[in-house]
Amino acid sequence: MPLGPLETKVAVVGAGAAGLYTAICAAREAGAVTLISATPLAESSTYWAQGGLAAAIATDDSPELHLADTLAAGRGAVRESAARVLCEEAPGAVRALAELGVSFDADRQGHLALGLEGGHSARRIVHAGGAATGQRLIRQLSALVAEDRRIEVIEGRRAVATVVADGRCQGLALDDGRRIAAGATVLATGGAAALWSRTTNPIGAVGGGLLLAFAAGAALADLELVQFHPTAVAATDGADGFLVTEAVRGEGARLLDAAGQRFVDELAPRDEVARAVQRQMALTGKPSVSLDMRDVDPALFPNVVEALRRAGIDPERELVPVAPAAHYMMGGIATDLHGRATLPGLYAVGECSCTGLHGANRLASNSLTECFVFGARAAVSAAAEPEAESQAVSAAPAPAALPPAPSPTSRSALWRHAGLERDAEGLSKLMQDPYPLVRLIARSALARTESRGAHRRCDFPSLDHAFDGVHVMLREDGEPALRRWS
Repeated sequence: MPLGPLETKVAVVGAGAAGLYTAICAAREAGAVTLISATPLAESSTYWAQGGLAAAIATDDSPELHLADTLAAGRGAVRESAARVLCEEAPGAVRALAELGVSFDADRQGHLALGLEGGHSARRIVHAGGAATGQRLIRQLSALVAEDRRIEVIEGRRAVATVVADGRCQGLALDDGRRIAAGATVLATGGAAALWSRTTNPIGAVGGGLLLAFAAGAALADLELVQFHPTAVAATDGADGFLVTEAVRGEGARLLDAAGQRFVDELAPRDEVARAVQRQMALTGKPSVSLDMRDVDPALFPNVVEALRRAGIDPERELVPVAPAAHYMMGGIATDLHGRATLPGLYAVGECSCTGLHGANRLASNSLTECFVFGARAAVSAAAEPEAESQAVSAAPAPAALPPAPSPTSRSALWRHAGLERDAEGLSKLMQDPYPLVRLIARSALARTESRGAHRRCDFPSLDHAFDGVHVMLREDGEPALRRWS
């Protein structure tokens, strides 16, 4: 006789910053949390995050200024209510992390050392260990989760389906056949930027959580909006795609063309900088431009300097070859301001979610802040969901198999037809791709017949104000719908 499902109040899938923090907060509220991680704790993709947390902490800064920068960077597509939540609650998130033992960088007077990144009008980026913020956060949060008796951790297992019964998500099915009955299921599975062949992301970031949600009937949104980071190393010695954090440009690094001249404001929003780099590459026929870090104090970015030296590049003496790479998906599982997806009982936080916060061009370091601000909100809401019906979870039909990983051919096709520039002809070709998320990205990009932020349509090169505030949503039938969110 088969055993019944495991039972928990809140199930969290993913052990990056968003998943770990949501689990910690949910344990306070609900008491019983199960965290499912495909990798051992402290090995998530957040570990490699070089950016920090954007928060208006300085005396000459304010949440209103932070909000203004977020709206400006998002190119008229930001959901203002989500941005306001983030900007107002960000300082509290930093304080909460410090209370959990995260050691943020400070100056000699003991005040937080605040960095400057592209699109920000003030220094408001909080780091831990310079560009090692992700490592510090993941180590501390993983330790707290491991020590919390209210949190059961299941490592080395993947969620292969959400279990839907009586019109709501009632839990999960795992790849070892087990089922988990949960009052609320929170997906914190990361993004999908590794779908593109040139990427800064670990190879597993191919949108598995998005497909789980979509298969269950939850809506996805803004899949056409992916951010390309302008300064990923362009090399053939194993460092290709290594991200050189934007913070180095905040400390004076410059982007140089083939003649050694600056060609862009290095601290402009990322969509502008990435396309300026691409234009230079097109003009010269070269595979990269140069990032000049020679005047930047290497002690500020020890892990970046060390990684470059391992690749045979000495940034104190040499120029660093860089080119754009897919970096961050601004779209994802459509949620409200408490992380609730359109399917009752299902939540999403972090990069797999889409609150509309980032609009068409994410403001640097808002994403890590998002993990904590909206993770805390999702935890409170998830803990208040009704208990799952264990019998319904046991009786639900066996889940369909997840699609195999995208092939190199799919990844190359996505880079070629839905990279920094795209058009209807190329996007239509992607509609035949075997990987389902590639087809959904193409469908979304075809629906946005304009150019805005990170989305550049060569056949529709102008911004169309009819799309101001519009989000492209996809439901189970795959047909796009244009919606404005309050």
